[in-house]
Amino acid sequence: MKKIFFLLLTLALFHSTAFAQSPSTNLIVVEDRGGVSALPYYRALAPQELAPSEDHEPAPTPHKGGPADAEASMLPVRSMLLSPGVESQRIIRAPGLSPLFLIGDDESSRTWLQQHRVALSELNAIGLVVNVETAEALASLRHLAPDLRLSPVPADDLAQRLGIRHYPVLITATGIEP
Repeated sequence: MKKIFFLLLTLALFHSTAFAQSPSTNLIVVEDRGGVSALPYYRALAPQELAPSEDHEPAPTPHKGGPADAEASMLPVRSMLLSPGVESQRIIRAPGLSPLFLIGDDESSRTWLQQHRVALSELNAIGLVVNVETAEALASLRHLAPDLRLSPVPADDLAQRLGIRHYPVLITATGIEP
């Protein structure tokens, strides 16, 4: 009985796989809003030559830069709901939240980062640089704390959800500390 069931299951899988790979299955485009072809991004996944009868515009090749180039393209970062200042200390309940801290490219953030660098490193806290204009300014912050991860990220949504108006600040699963 088990052999028959296994045989039927194998035939069913073979049939469904053969149908899925059938070249007669046509693609149905539900909506086309134009734009730029994504073909250059897919060529690395399954390189195929276009059929000569197909008429396509040459697609731009995707930018291949390093992580620094990708990060530089995100700058400047501006969090409109956050400004340098002193945030009040309070208790929050956010189980599972990894420690993180918010800083900007300003003198109070630089001083705070230098004062709390060891504790932040021990917590394995992730730094969000919420206001920074240039890659040079970000590099300068990283130079102050080379053992910490600092990422340029707008944080208006986070600020709104947690009721934060100022930085520098440390956020953990149990509290917010200036």
